[in-house]
Amino acid sequence: MKVEQAKLLLVEDEEALGYLLSEYLGMKGFTVHWCKNGQEALDYLSHQTADLVILDVMMPVMDGFTLATKIKEKYANLPFLFLTSKAMKIDVLKGFSLGAIDYLKKPIDEEELLVRIRSIFSRIYTNDFLGTTEEIITVGDFKLDYRNQKLTNDTIKSEVNLTKRENELLKILVSNKNNLCTHRDILIKLWGENSYFNKKSLNVFITRLRSYLKSDANISIENVHGQGFILKVQ
Repeated sequence: MKVEQAKLLLVEDEEALGYLLSEYLGMKGFTVHWCKNGQEALDYLSHQTADLVILDVMMPVMDGFTLATKIKEKYANLPFLFLTSKAMKIDVLKGFSLGAIDYLKKPIDEEELLVRIRSIFSRIYTNDFLGTTEEIITVGDFKLDYRNQKLTNDTIKSEVNLTKRENELLKILVSNKNNLCTHRDILIKLWGENSYFNKKSLNVFITRLRSYLKSDANISIENVHGQGFILKVQ
């Protein structure tokens, strides 16, 4: 799929900003549908498709966090990014914990949004940045089903539904098992930029992956101080 042929669902209650972004992205070749609250967006998704959802956090009728939760429940593979004036760390981390693939703080710069959208599509819809193109990857007792974002362990009969960020991060680590994945490479591939804040977020996702993999004593994610992480498989 060409990036410029993608269908975007914009969910923004501010009239001026919604109009500006929908017009700008439309001029860049995207097909844009603009909804003004979360419920309207859910109604749209019930009979239409989208390749990416761009959603505000603070909205009437249904806020962005609630909408994100419902998207994950009903459309697990649909990526979304937040537009937010809520710049507190806890709010941004909440967005990532709900499965957001990126966020952008208001006031929105249209050109920066465009760059982030293109970066998201290059990460999701191309496989080369992730290494192997296999959709089912075995590592120790686990199988990573990349397409369906599931991590299963048949030995202990467990299954974990991964967020999109967890899914991408684990595939990078597994595809490069027993080799160093630098902080910089991971951050650029997953967030599009190497920043202190994103590095802190990365550590949160690493902690989660460790908890998912802990049942197999032959697998560990080791921190190489100041450099990055290694997924070690004995």
